[in-house]
Amino acid sequence: MGKIHTLIIDDEAAARSRIRYFLGEFPEAEIIGECEDGLQAVALIREQIPDLLFLDVQMPQLDGFGVIEEVGAGKVLAVIFVTAYDQFALRAFESHALDYLLKPFNRERFRQAVGRAKDQINLAHTGELEQRLRSLLGDLEGAPAYATRLEIKSVGRTIFVPVEDIDWIQAESNYSRIHVGKMHYLIRELLGSLESRLDPGRFARIHRSTIVRVDRIREMNHLVNGDQVIILLDGTKLDMSRNYRDHALTVLRGGRRD
Repeated sequence: MGKIHTLIIDDEAAARSRIRYFLGEFPEAEIIGECEDGLQAVALIREQIPDLLFLDVQMPQLDGFGVIEEVGAGKVLAVIFVTAYDQFALRAFESHALDYLLKPFNRERFRQAVGRAKDQINLAHTGELEQRLRSLLGDLEGAPAYATRLEIKSVGRTIFVPVEDIDWIQAESNYSRIHVGKMHYLIRELLGSLESRLDPGRFARIHRSTIVRVDRIREMNHLVNGDQVIILLDGTKLDMSRNYRDHALTVLRGGRRD
């Protein structure tokens, strides 16, 4: 086998470093590039045309599935998804015979994934891989796979926060701050992107900078200008603006947004 041209796409530097380190056991794997977000990934894949792609699923701006849709499912010989998804979502990968590494992954699991990728490349069944990827994307598109936990990346560690524990979320520039009881975590994801991953029957956007878990709301106070103040079970007060009032009230009353 000749060189396996490999790209590493992950927005966490520690994860990219771990992949590089483990790939040291495979001299045939030549790393031809790496990047940290989906938009860069699309350009890099089109430019380099890799044989093997390590692709993080959860990234800001454009996630791993969006990258595949943008460049086309038949552009690479093998894809190893790197993910923090729960077991329900992982069954989607397995059902289409697509390999994945569940964070945090160990050396043995990495070896297995690379071994399968090498088999795929040797057989060069690009048409078969393309069909598997298209089927996966079709299945995920047809079902509302809302997040069950959020991956919070910090220096030297990754924290997994169950969605059911979240009280409210606030926007902070290109980040979002997740409030869980007395704790809070900063995630590098825009509030709008985060909103799309949350169950709209459980979370409501009440302000351009605020999302709240509806079952954490204790009461709502009306202001003279038409805005409202939401009070959570722990006493936290949050503004609800008129622009988001109708949709938010639909969710608060037990309905769902359009």
